[in-house]
Amino acid sequence: MDLDDIAARLGVGAEEIARVHGLAGDPAPAALPAKGAAPAMLERLGVGPDDAAEIMAGWPDPGSPLWTDELRWLLDRSAALVRADLGGYGWLVPGPELPRDRGPAWRHLYVYVYLALVDAVMGYHREHGVAEEVSWATLADLGRNLAVDRRMRGEGWPVMQAWLSLHWRGGVYELGRLQHQRGVGAIDLHVPDSGPLTPAAIDASLAEARAFFPVHFPDEAYTEFACGSWLLDPQLLEYLPEDSNIVRFQRRFELEPYEEAEGIDPDVEVRRFVFRTLTTPLDRLPRGTALQRAVVEHFEAGGHFQWRKGRFPLR
Repeated sequence: MDLDDIAARLGVGAEEIARVHGLAGDPAPAALPAKGAAPAMLERLGVGPDDAAEIMAGWPDPGSPLWTDELRWLLDRSAALVRADLGGYGWLVPGPELPRDRGPAWRHLYVYVYLALVDAVMGYHREHGVAEEVSWATLADLGRNLAVDRRMRGEGWPVMQAWLSLHWRGGVYELGRLQHQRGVGAIDLHVPDSGPLTPAAIDASLAEARAFFPVHFPDEAYTEFACGSWLLDPQLLEYLPEDSNIVRFQRRFELEPYEEAEGIDPDVEVRRFVFRTLTTPLDRLPRGTALQRAVVEHFEAGGHFQWRKGRFPLR
């Protein structure tokens, strides 16, 4: 198929299709799990019943009228693109954002990409001696993010489809309360939406990471934990009590000098994570928690949030 024709049929930019083709080449068809085994796998990946039903309804069966030639082209090459960087830990966009209102095959194309790569990433984990329970806990972020996207009425997934490429290449591991991303000299911390950010839970997760990486990635030397997040914005200290979990988390870090984050709008990220909506008017946002009240008050005062980076020693 002609690349410009593929782009036109998918309704995406030709440069995106050229990027996918350049990184993936002309691979074999993506090898999804047997359809009969898919429900159990989706459950292990934390996928809720409503999302699982949609995924199964759009399953890429041979000859399915839902799966046009251009969709199958993108499925095969996006899977190959991610697989080619197995072991990588940088940001990787697996393919273009698709018009998701065209049915479950379009809406969940990147879910099928990741389902086709479960065996590959589990094999990578086994090669590094990673326990199976850590593997499944890490990959279950797929279901968590699908649930967020459903709650956000489709506003969550475009970012998340790239975020999950880290998990499926062996770049991120969920160890207790935090997710830990391999890097250069530092382990980058991420905070999933999975419960209170208590000091005890953070301490336990950091201790687990200190033990995990020397065993499973002995050739990688880490001296620091690092984080980039709106959670580290010191403006939050003006609103939240000293004993709040966010304040205590923030005080672990030595902040780097402020620089405007390239490609990140902190106000959007705050709305995404605190309220799980990007379109609700300010006066209709909930104020049920101290954090929600802090964010609304800051916006009402005409303020904007900052994406801050910080770090602290590994030991």
